[in-house]
Amino acid sequence: MTDQTDQAMKVDIDLVRQLAELLDATALTEIEVEHGDRKIRVARKAAAVNAAPAHYAAPVAAPLPALTAAPAEVGASAPASTAHAVKSPMVGTAYLAPEPGAKAFAGVGQKVAAGDTLLIVEAMKVMNPILAPSAGTVTAVLVEAGQPVEFDQPLIVVE
Repeated sequence: MTDQTDQAMKVDIDLVRQLAELLDATALTEIEVEHGDRKIRVARKAAAVNAAPAHYAAPVAAPLPALTAAPAEVGASAPASTAHAVKSPMVGTAYLAPEPGAKAFAGVGQKVAAGDTLLIVEAMKVMNPILAPSAGTVTAVLVEAGQPVEFDQPLIVVE
């Protein structure tokens, strides 16, 4: 019985280090490897990721004096620019191109057909294409590549 306990407690430290390096290289928060009856799980707390939205929320409060200084201008233009906006169906990270350095899926002035990919929202390491709901012309791109996005946030305007 003690032999089984001793065997169960042996951990391949090199494998754990490799998995930890893989977490760093891929920006994953958790990885698990299973071989036979042994399982190794390496995870890190996502505290830095959770702190980021608070950082992004702070700049939203800064423009309030400008909004109160010219409410008619902002009130008149803001609804028109997002009236035909395609909104994010989830919380995640927006990507405008299929990979870094590649041409964007859609840009301002570009004609798109219904069902064309406009951008990607990554959520939990899953790439979710955001499709054009109808044919039209892209009149505004409201997010930047790599920007965190919230549920129902306007992403791109197709008119």
